[in-house]
Amino acid sequence: MNKIYPNATAALDGLLSDSMLIAAGGFGLCGIPELLLQAIKDAGVKDLTFASNNAGVDDFGIGILLQSKQVKKMMSSYVGENAEFMRQFLEGELEVEFNPQGTLAERMRAGGAGIPGFYTKTGVGTQIAEGKDHKDFNGETYIMEEGIFADLSIAKAWKADETGNAIFRKTARNFNVPAATCGKVCVLEVEEIVPTGSLDPDSIHLPGIYVHRLIQGDHEKRIEQRTVRAA
Repeated sequence: MNKIYPNATAALDGLLSDSMLIAAGGFGLCGIPELLLQAIKDAGVKDLTFASNNAGVDDFGIGILLQSKQVKKMMSSYVGENAEFMRQFLEGELEVEFNPQGTLAERMRAGGAGIPGFYTKTGVGTQIAEGKDHKDFNGETYIMEEGIFADLSIAKAWKADETGNAIFRKTARNFNVPAATCGKVCVLEVEEIVPTGSLDPDSIHLPGIYVHRLIQGDHEKRIEQRTVRAA
């Protein structure tokens, strides 16, 4: 089965709909599936829910979908670099479900493994725990978190072979692997597609069984905050 598509628009054809839940990889501005996010914006689908560590910045990543008012809800950990996110949240235009960073990663991983829920101590006694099931284990209180089962996963890798076996480079590994596994369909954008069998099996971070569609494209290398020493 050929998984390679000519561009992001073609790769998302037939997969997008209003009100869907999308799991997106990326951390800060690193490892963001920018080509797929632009194609989602261009498709005009709305009322979307995104499970993602953060929302990019105002003009990059999920931030471009916030600008166009296509996002209804964010399930995130860190949103401090996006002014439009903050404005929409404070104005009541955007629903936000805050997750501790490790909890969000585990919720995605659990969904990818078919696990409906798990217990964690993180968030006990805080707003995070409100309305969630509490259970004691060995004298300690835990709260139950649900696995994330997304309608669509989008992720960005450094290299992949033609069957979708993928390698993520350095920090870009972050949320991309768990995000890629927890969707009914995964579309992966990569910097380079190589022939099947050319990657070391021991170096694979994401097995191709999780990847349904692939695109290759040029990507922008952004730096979120640049700090330099005064001359």
